[in-house]
Amino acid sequence: MGQTAKTERDSAGEPGALAATNGEPQLISGGHLVAKALKAEGVDVIFTLCGGHIIDIYDGCVDEGIDVIDVRHEQVAAHAADGYARVTGKPGCAVVTAGPGTTDAVTGVANAFRAESPMLLIGGQGALSQHKMGSLQDLPHVDMMSPITKFAATVPATERAADIVSMAFRECYHGAPGPSFLEIPRDVLDAKVPVDKARVPRAGGYRASTRSAGDPAAIERLADLIVHAEKPCVLLGSQVWTCRATEAAIEFVRTLNVPAFMNGSGRGTLAPEDPHHLQLARRYAFSNADLIIIVGTPFDFRMGYGKRLSPDATVVQIDLDYRTVGKNRDVDLGIVGDAGLVLSSVTQAASGRIDNGSVGRKSWLEELRSVETAAYEKRLPRQLSEASPIDPYRLVHEINEFLTPDSLYIGDGGDIVTFSGQVVQPKSPGHWMDPGPLGTLGVGIPFALASKYARPDKEVVCLFGDGAFSLTGWDFETLVRFDLPFIGIVGNNSSMNQIRYGQIQKYGESRGRVGNTLGNVPYGQFATMLGGYGEEVTDPADIRPALERARESGKPSLINVWVDPEVYAPGTMNQTMYK
Repeated sequence: MGQTAKTERDSAGEPGALAATNGEPQLISGGHLVAKALKAEGVDVIFTLCGGHIIDIYDGCVDEGIDVIDVRHEQVAAHAADGYARVTGKPGCAVVTAGPGTTDAVTGVANAFRAESPMLLIGGQGALSQHKMGSLQDLPHVDMMSPITKFAATVPATERAADIVSMAFRECYHGAPGPSFLEIPRDVLDAKVPVDKARVPRAGGYRASTRSAGDPAAIERLADLIVHAEKPCVLLGSQVWTCRATEAAIEFVRTLNVPAFMNGSGRGTLAPEDPHHLQLARRYAFSNADLIIIVGTPFDFRMGYGKRLSPDATVVQIDLDYRTVGKNRDVDLGIVGDAGLVLSSVTQAASGRIDNGSVGRKSWLEELRSVETAAYEKRLPRQLSEASPIDPYRLVHEINEFLTPDSLYIGDGGDIVTFSGQVVQPKSPGHWMDPGPLGTLGVGIPFALASKYARPDKEVVCLFGDGAFSLTGWDFETLVRFDLPFIGIVGNNSSMNQIRYGQIQKYGESRGRVGNTLGNVPYGQFATMLGGYGEEVTDPADIRPALERARESGKPSLINVWVDPEVYAPGTMNQTMYK
């Protein structure tokens, strides 16, 4: 018989030749099937820490042209996959070994779960042939991951490896996005099977669009509410960025003259100078508006569980997840759908009216602008303070002035990042990153790693609390190793100050230093030791020049700014858990 070699399919994720030469079937390993499925999803990088259970995935990634970024802790790998998803809009992927490798990644997965970030964590597992025998690093990973993922499963056979990877990605986008988890037993991953026995889903052929425009009747009702509202406002939350709904949101607020506030990843939807952009007048608006539209934000602790909204206002909630709408607080209208499609439909419906009400809202916008200006001017002396030790308001003011439209800002910390939330305003959409509602410390380095890898054209600026940096700071070396420059700033008060404040309030000054005081670490020297750029700053006048030198260095950097440990952010002092 003659040879029957067939050419390999393209690299979009389909399997190789269906038959090989000499009549022998072409074989493919589980790790290579996983890599093909990742390629089909558009994954171009995995974040990982090596382990014997998972190395065949690396081999497959090399063949598929997928980069392998190896880090020093699995929590960093998971956070980086989360950050990659936020920056790119594509799912991130982390690959870790079994047992402690997977448990180390739990925090990153949990953070992505609360932040609605689509990512896949692949964990190793002992061989199926050794199931329940006590193999190395064997743990019930799926049971542990199920409560904090949208999908968690074991790959039961090599032939199913690519198929179940694609299934996991599909589940990431069911309702609001989120993480999935797969464990792959070592013998399943390493085994080879005939290519024609394995299903490798075709790129673009196994996931449908999840974009829903919402109930048309509800769209018309919201349009009617807006047209007749005298004092409306809208909160643009993280799902505005998740849905890439920036243009629709801008058109909505400008066409209908609706003042807008932003939170989470929604920050930057409107430029700081936009006349509809407001930040400091939110409490006033929520207390005095007659129509409040909440887009892509749950009524969780950040919203006072909905209690901060005027009981007299008509409240509308728009969200990707049906379960979120009306949770913790009744709403007058709930719409489940994609933020961009819903806002565009509402704009179109309201614009079709003889009078869409926009002109009549001019005085309301001026009223809010007056409140905004007064709040800004009241705080400005603190932002310009020459005090030493440095007032944290001065530090975050200098950072805000330093940012450009291409600066992607990351906040990783407690009290110091609470300060920055009041002052720092990203200049472009998708240029704000924080942990999200889980409040996880340690996301800064992995978010910077993922952001600079995914968007090398962007300047990455990260503000750390000294406590937050210490959790994952050793992976500063990973950014040096992969030549991923960023500008890091440590607001250093040698304390876990957000907790310290609460302890003082509950137990008095005499017990205010229990379990929350850190050493005086010169993080600028730490950066230099690891091959980056570092400086120590004690004078407020030196902050901006130091930031400029970090920018010019072209290296991963840490500017260690010593701030006053006796000053607390208003958000810290208002935390309900301490009252």
